[in-house]
Amino acid sequence: MKLIIQDTIEQYEQLFSLDGTQRARYFRYTMMTPFERMWNTINVPLQTKQPGGYDVLMASKMLGYLDLNATETGLSTLQQLKEINALRLAEDTLNKCIDHIKNNELRINAEELIFGMYIADPQKLELQKGYTGFGGIPGFIQVIIHPNAYNIPKIPAVIAHEFHHNIRFSYFNWDHGNVTVGDYIIIEGLAESYAKELFGEELLGPWVTSFDEEDLQYSTEIIKDSLNIKGFAEVSSYMFGDTIAVEQGYQPLGLSPFAGYAVGYKAVQSFMSINNLGISEATLLGTDEIIRNCGLF
Repeated sequence: MKLIIQDTIEQYEQLFSLDGTQRARYFRYTMMTPFERMWNTINVPLQTKQPGGYDVLMASKMLGYLDLNATETGLSTLQQLKEINALRLAEDTLNKCIDHIKNNELRINAEELIFGMYIADPQKLELQKGYTGFGGIPGFIQVIIHPNAYNIPKIPAVIAHEFHHNIRFSYFNWDHGNVTVGDYIIIEGLAESYAKELFGEELLGPWVTSFDEEDLQYSTEIIKDSLNIKGFAEVSSYMFGDTIAVEQGYQPLGLSPFAGYAVGYKAVQSFMSINNLGISEATLLGTDEIIRNCGLF
């Protein structure tokens, strides 16, 4: 597999040197063109025919990207990314992940893996502690980050998490309209378990580490009776919790942020422990088998 790291440091330097009216075009047709197939797969055009319509600019803002005109914040963040040598860190992490799947006879259905690291809006990603990612289309990974003392050490783990989505979706299809709560919690639980295996539990994200035992047990009780609920909007209420559900127009259910992630991680960890399996073996198993044999539901 060929690894391609987008030089987003240089791209952002160029973007912030442009007049504000030129930035959208540069973002669409220089920074996002390498990801065009990824965006098309999730029905996001680089540019909509209708002014103000849904396209890559709107979708990236929804994912938590920094506004293209936030020059001061952007330049400050860019300097931080340079100081931590973020792109080299990403390359080293991805090479470790690639070596891991080679050694464990796993695969990704892509000849190339394209990676990009983008600047986040810290307010939009406040619940995520300033960082997140997207790896749902094999061959593409994006990380969106506003670097801070909390998330900088965790960059390898979030990259590994998104890398695992590339693996999982090379064996199992993602059906946006028919995904169940059970499917989604296992997808995320496996990804975070993969990050744990490669980089350790201390580097896992707030989506699984911010729960005390009482909240985790409460979330498990709500989710266990809803594992077969289908549809992305309905499922999202369980995965992302009430704060994000209200923001996105989903039904709040009395859940803390990222409850589905935390329950999914607990389920996968329990499954692997009970059945004495590692993440490589668990990755190849279906949702129903993991849920049925995890001892949690």
